[in-house]
Amino acid sequence: MPRRRVGHPAGPGGRPLRLVGDRVDAVVLDVGLPDADGRDVCQAMRAQGFLRPVVFLTAYDGLSDRLSGFAAGGDDYLSKPFHLAELTARVRAALKRSGPVPPTATGDLVLDPVHHTLCVREVEVAVTPTEFRLLAALMAGRGAVVRRRELVRAGWPEGAQVSDNTLDQYLSRLRRKIRDAGSGLRISTARGIGHRLS
Repeated sequence: MPRRRVGHPAGPGGRPLRLVGDRVDAVVLDVGLPDADGRDVCQAMRAQGFLRPVVFLTAYDGLSDRLSGFAAGGDDYLSKPFHLAELTARVRAALKRSGPVPPTATGDLVLDPVHHTLCVREVEVAVTPTEFRLLAALMAGRGAVVRRRELVRAGWPEGAQVSDNTLDQYLSRLRRKIRDAGSGLRISTARGIGHRLS
């Protein structure tokens, strides 16, 4: 089996990493993180659009614990102590069930999270990783206004200092690329609130 990347979604304090657009095949997630509940982290990842398998590790093996893990968006649940061979087998099985991550489409825009590309009417448009993440957040909004703070969270790592001007510059470049590629969609501004793709 080819080597595949498996990520852990939590940094110090249990804060979820910004996984939209990241090339992660699966996540092994401990329920008992130091400063957070892994199930809450999983829910946050799913809300950000993360579609790949999540396998929970936990010291608790009651039925209600397992059900809460599945309800949070987990694909499998392994109690401690465990054998590495079993964890590996469960991750492989989850990957096999999940299949490839499908591209995300809105109108004539198609984002491919596997190849990290943007296509407009089947023509590839060069975007930076930050532009890709910002566009993914706007597309996930399905035409609704996405608040500026949510765009910053989607576009940059946790704790990054991002000025209003920096966000505006990235959105301006992204707006121009979409327009020049002939897309019928536009990034518009809801003054004082955020932005929408429509």
